[in-house]
Amino acid sequence: MTSNSSHPLVVIKETVDRMTVPRDSSIRQAMLAIEGGGLGAALLTDERGRFAGLLTDGDVRRALLGGTGLESPIGSLGAPDPVVATEETPPEQLSAMFTERIRLIPILDGARRVVDVATFDSRSYIPVAQPLLGERELVYVSECVLTGWISSTGRFVTKFEEMFAEFCGVEHAVATSNGTTALHLAMLGLGIGPGDEVIMPTLSFIASANSVVYAGGTPVFVDSEPVTWNMDPAAVEAAITPRTKAIMAVHLYGHPADLGALRRICDAHGLALIEDAAEAHGATFDGQRVGSFGDVSTFSFFGNKIITTGEGGMLLTRRPDVARHVRMLRDHGMSPERRYHHPILGYNYRMTNLQAAVGVAQMERIDEILSAKRRIGREYTEELSGTPGLQLPVEVAPAQSVYWLYSLLVDPAVSAVSRDELMAQLRAHRIDTRPFFGPMHQQPVYDTKQHLPVAQDASARGISLPSHASLSSAEVRRISATVRAAVTATLAAAPDAA
Repeated sequence: MTSNSSHPLVVIKETVDRMTVPRDSSIRQAMLAIEGGGLGAALLTDERGRFAGLLTDGDVRRALLGGTGLESPIGSLGAPDPVVATEETPPEQLSAMFTERIRLIPILDGARRVVDVATFDSRSYIPVAQPLLGERELVYVSECVLTGWISSTGRFVTKFEEMFAEFCGVEHAVATSNGTTALHLAMLGLGIGPGDEVIMPTLSFIASANSVVYAGGTPVFVDSEPVTWNMDPAAVEAAITPRTKAIMAVHLYGHPADLGALRRICDAHGLALIEDAAEAHGATFDGQRVGSFGDVSTFSFFGNKIITTGEGGMLLTRRPDVARHVRMLRDHGMSPERRYHHPILGYNYRMTNLQAAVGVAQMERIDEILSAKRRIGREYTEELSGTPGLQLPVEVAPAQSVYWLYSLLVDPAVSAVSRDELMAQLRAHRIDTRPFFGPMHQQPVYDTKQHLPVAQDASARGISLPSHASLSSAEVRRISATVRAAVTATLAAAPDAA
């Protein structure tokens, strides 16, 4: 069912089963259906399978905040009767039924069974990334609000640090306001300053280089190897000079860099190893979690990361001297022994208790999230293997990826479309994508005039597909089928209403 109306209408069929629950279910069961359907609502049915109501995520939030328990029956909420349509409803009339409040309309057959769901692109569009949030996050954040502990002091900050340190197998964790401030503190904690060079891959988000410059150092960019697109250890060794003080390993898109080779290089030359693990929570190298190899390691908890605190970061280290120093730097350079005494210049890089509350809840489900990410990576590979014109991501032993993003290269000499054309066609079919990072050595702020061919080629041809943990197997199949059809020139035009 499509429409020539200006409303961006789309009908979703395959989600109906996932978002349907009996009307005598509990609120907890309804929340699972809301999450499973991905449309922000659950469809309620009676004992004969007929449509009996609609429950939105807003209804659930208001009930929980009002003191209703998770095991309470749905019927106790008293949700209003929803607007519905039938299979015979003309597209133009259906489109006109939408308002700012009505964003989802069940489509019923003659027996009042739901056969379709009409919604808007803004609700059915498949994003590249989105956070997986639920009951515990709400409970913990509510505790912060109700107790008044909403700033940078509170039990959740310490708890989050302890949980993350234990998860990665590292002694010291320092929560920060975001991943970039964690990187800046890493530079300062290692004493990097004017005249010091830090070697890093050019294929990374620009915060990797910026953090070095913030500390007064100089980023030195090297090329990638062509299989995992992480930095090439041979290029790293060739770039070492008397001014080199550290090597920054970036675990691109969730696949660990070659930490064995990089650790050996650092040890041989007396250099510090920094892990920028912003994209790789839970990834392993030789059975050991990333973040535990570096002298200092950093993570990001931005909303698109594997676990999130909205904004937030974490610095890990095995060195107590570094941990103590960066804790002072994080808190205005204040002495831990004497309040309002500032022996060093510091920063306000603290994480709030509200953010950490979300982080604690996320850590409680991190195994579930990682399992989903691995499943998504496996399913994409099964669906796309053998498709001409695509270079899929691979795992190179002894590394294990967490597929923060499922990223691949498009070969325009074989594919019917270029990378940019593929992105445009997927967007027309309501599927979000993102290109690879632009190489940092070509960014206007740095522009070193280097020629780093592997990274430049990957950046020009790389595309990342939707990879968030709530992505269903059906959505992976839909995305993969659209990709296959596009690169083989068999993709039909998007619906007129898209």
